[in-house]
This record gives sequence, structure tokens and C-alpha cells, in this order.
Amino acid sequence: MQPMPNLPLLLGHRGARATARVAENTPPSFDLCLEHGCDGFELDVRLTACGRALICHDAKTRGVTVSRASCDDLKDLPCLEDVLRHYGKRAFLDIELKVKNLESKTLLALAENPPERGFVVSSFISEVVTELRGRSGHIPLGIICERSTQLALWRRLAVEWVIAHESLVDEPLVEEIHKAGKRILVWTVNQPTSMLRLLEWGVDGIISDDTELLVKTLRGPAS
Repeated sequence: MQPMPNLPLLLGHRGARATARVAENTPPSFDLCLEHGCDGFELDVRLTACGRALICHDAKTRGVTVSRASCDDLKDLPCLEDVLRHYGKRAFLDIELKVKNLESKTLLALAENPPERGFVVSSFISEVVTELRGRSGHIPLGIICERSTQLALWRRLAVEWVIAHESLVDEPLVEEIHKAGKRILVWTVNQPTSMLRLLEWGVDGIISDDTELLVKTLRGPAS
């Protein structure tokens, strides 16, 4: 099978999340995602009480509430600066900010370690996106949408990316977003039929838990 032309970005959801032997949102998961052939990955960022931009999805991890964590808590988990330093030269990064008050730290980390393969800073929280745009007119931003009420926000926000749940996406939406000069990234897509349909509709990126399946479906087996 030959690689398909004009492929969208293929991204892992929190790395190679479908692979149980590695923990999501960790370097081993990010590494495996890239080994599978993805262009990059999505990662989640939370703020600790001591001011670290910590990579983790849930508000509470290992019994520790992240927003109350001190520098001695969860210190084995990566922080945003680590990820930018280690992956910024070889992966497209979708940096999701899970909470407010990460804006300054994110912008500083990006200034010190600018990703070379592309990136987007994204959030479900419209206030976070607006705050980031007010502080920087040039970084690529995305609004994440899981419900139709959230999806409606993209038309009035100064974003470059619409990051929509698969259930919200149809071909007219893809066309409308492209006509507005924006790009669309779809999550979380784990079925081959959906991957192929989104490819046909011309989406700009697909996020999947099953990174190996995503790459095999859209690019074929490694030669």
C-alpha cells in the first residue's frame, strides 16, 4: 500500500494511549507514538501549587490533587519545559491547557524552547484562549469542542484551529472552517472507517488513542 497524498497531521492522544504497557502523557508514551509513525501528539498541562506546568490529564493523580501539589509531589512526572526541550525538534505538539493561570508559563516555555515541527496551544476554556491571544498575536491557538455549544465559539474567537470531537464533525463543517481560513483537528478517532472518512473530507489533523492503527490505516504498513 502506497502512502496517501495530502495526509492530515496524525497525532497521538496523550501519546500512544491505547498501549497499556506505557502510561499516557509520559515520555515512553510519546516515544512510542512517534515510533508508530505519528507526526506528533497531544498532551495535557496542569498547574501545581508550587508553580510547575505539569503534564497530566486528571485533576487528581495518584491520590494527589495537582493544584495542591508541592515540589516534592509528583516530581517524576514531566513538565511542559521537559516536553518542549525533548520533542520540540521532532514532533508536532498539541499543548492542551486544562486550567487557567498557565498562560504566562506556557508563553515563556515556548519562547525558550520554540517547537520546530509546528504546534498549537489549545483549551476547552475560552477565557484561556482569549488571554493567550491578548498576550501574543502570533502563537497558533485552538479551541477544543466536545458539545455543540462549545463548537459555536470558534466563529468569534481569534483562533487558528478548531479542535472538535469526532461526533460534531461533518463535511459541511470542515468546508466552513476552511472557508474561514482556519484548520480543523478531530479527536478522538479510533475506528478505521472514521479515519478514512475524515481523510476524504480533508481535515487538517486526526488525534487517536490507537496510534499504530491510525498510521497503518492512513499510511499503510512500514516498508
